[in-house]
Amino acid sequence: MLYAILCEDVPGSGALRRKARPDHLARLEVLANEGRLILAGPHPAIDADDPGDPGFTGSLIVADFPGLAEAEAWAAADPYRREGVYERVVVKPFKRVFPR
Repeated sequence: MLYAILCEDVPGSGALRRKARPDHLARLEVLANEGRLILAGPHPAIDADDPGDPGFTGSLIVADFPGLAEAEAWAAADPYRREGVYERVVVKPFKRVFPR
């Protein structure tokens, strides 16, 4: 089943994000190589692809996991959580409707 992992950053997370980014991306790459990653990306703090100093306010990951417990465990082990980037993480079942 698909799960949406909704993450909110702590204020001023830029330096923490930069430190943990390589490990965070490596974990996403594993999901992508397994064909389980639907989409992933950050939420810019301003209306721009590259927000510069304002940085990012969180992230969204939609991926396939066997169940909610596995999705929550995967999210709990994320390097952004370990390094304190995320202030809050919510994992919810997700039903894909479009695109088909």
